[in-house]
Amino acid sequence: MFQPVALETLGPINESAIRFVEDLGRRISAVFSEAREDVFLFQRLSVLMQRFNAILVRDSFCTSDTSDLWSSQ
Repeated sequence: MFQPVALETLGPINESAIRFVEDLGRRISAVFSEAREDVFLFQRLSVLMQRFNAILVRDSFCTSDTSDLWSSQ
């Protein structure tokens, strides 16, 4: 079984992905006896997306090699 999960920074999650994550959270809750596991799962996805976005922003800055500037003086 393959379930695509589409997330956007300030946008919606596709409906089938919401059902999948909720079902997954319920199953994890049953195993670990934690009633809020589905909420924790959504929080983990949110943090994961924030971290990935931070990496993308960091990598979008141009870095230049300044060693040539200092060696010519």
